[in-house]
Amino acid sequence: MSARKDAKAIFNAAVSAVHPNELIPAHLRVEGEQLIIFDQKIPRSAATNIYVIGAGKASAAMAQVTERLMGSLLTKGIIVTKNGHALPLQKIRCLEAGHPVPDERSLTATASMLELLATTTNDDIIICLLSGGASSVWADVPAGATFPDLQQVFSLLLKSGARIEEMNAVRKHLSRIKGGQLLQQAAPGARWFSFIISDVPDDRLDTIGSGPTVPDESSFADVQKILDKYGITGKLPPVIAKHIADGLEGLVPETLKPAAAELYHIEHKIIGSNKIALRAAEASAKSLGYEVPFIDDTMNGDAATVGREFTRSCKKYTGPRPACFLLGGETTVTVKGTGTGGRNQHMALSSLVEMTRNNEPGYDNRITFLAAGTDGTDGDTPVAGAVADQEILDLMNLPGISAEEALLNFDSNRFFKKVNGLYESGPTQTNVMDLVVVIVE
Repeated sequence: MSARKDAKAIFNAAVSAVHPNELIPAHLRVEGEQLIIFDQKIPRSAATNIYVIGAGKASAAMAQVTERLMGSLLTKGIIVTKNGHALPLQKIRCLEAGHPVPDERSLTATASMLELLATTTNDDIIICLLSGGASSVWADVPAGATFPDLQQVFSLLLKSGARIEEMNAVRKHLSRIKGGQLLQQAAPGARWFSFIISDVPDDRLDTIGSGPTVPDESSFADVQKILDKYGITGKLPPVIAKHIADGLEGLVPETLKPAAAELYHIEHKIIGSNKIALRAAEASAKSLGYEVPFIDDTMNGDAATVGREFTRSCKKYTGPRPACFLLGGETTVTVKGTGTGGRNQHMALSSLVEMTRNNEPGYDNRITFLAAGTDGTDGDTPVAGAVADQEILDLMNLPGISAEEALLNFDSNRFFKKVNGLYESGPTQTNVMDLVVVIVE
């Protein structure tokens, strides 16, 4: 196999390891009339109804596995996933909505979910299935605001370079379900179990999906600092600016805080994460005959900088070869050009540009750099990411092929489409941030 094929195989092995088919059965099963969740044995007679709700890019597959495992014990449910990620379900309704910017379907789906929660009683069990993307597909609008107002704020955040935890702090304070507030929408005595596939650094529960079932320590004051930091404050729709100002004055309720009584009825479990994916990638690389001298699950910062600097260090690597380096995490891009792409394609393009530089002695390693999103999408494009390698370097002298120009214009998608460097996996039904697989020969 070629290095490019090996890199894709390693990436695919990592993604397979964090698919709900592999994750949920370890934490949910039925033995007779007994439901076992997180190793707790619950007699079916202990609950009047068992409902399932969920949101995110992995929620359809999570619901599908949950239905299969629970069978007749399940009453009904409703989940919301990203457009194009729906799967056939029996008792659970599967809806689609917009991502990364919510759309009208996000509002409708959220309203339907809240209608279901409003029917719950203190004797019911609620199973909540959460994964990355929930912040967008579950959406509501502050009082007095319109949906276009909310879309404008989300778009500004996505293009600002803000970190995911900063974006979610803002989202929580423009919602009545995020930041733990979802717990307030069901019967106060209902028992909650939250299955979570993490798509954020450090697997922070309050950041995943904007933390709808966990307490939130951020405040309206923090939101104002974030908006000021990224120059967004003056661009806000007037009604959103007023909502935040009212929150600062205590006229709008804060998100759920750690001492809230609702938290006594909820249990959480992170069942999938970037770390699990990286372990599977390591095993796959070794099975293909690669040394794995470096694994890091803290990748962050500017995508172009990460691509350039890591490629530079790999060019000078002198250890055993062939070697496979693995990175996991999530970078950011502050969009300044008019092109199309995503953070992973941008990172791979930056790597490619670096491969063309400093080719003096000591920089002669052959490198294959694959960067992709584990959810199968990257930015506003339908591809997972891109690969930079010698095959593309051989095309650099052709007319109309300029990696540096594409990088400056943030036009990675069109560039990689020209040189056959896009990586298309389709929806993976999971989401544990991004993975970078670098092979050094």
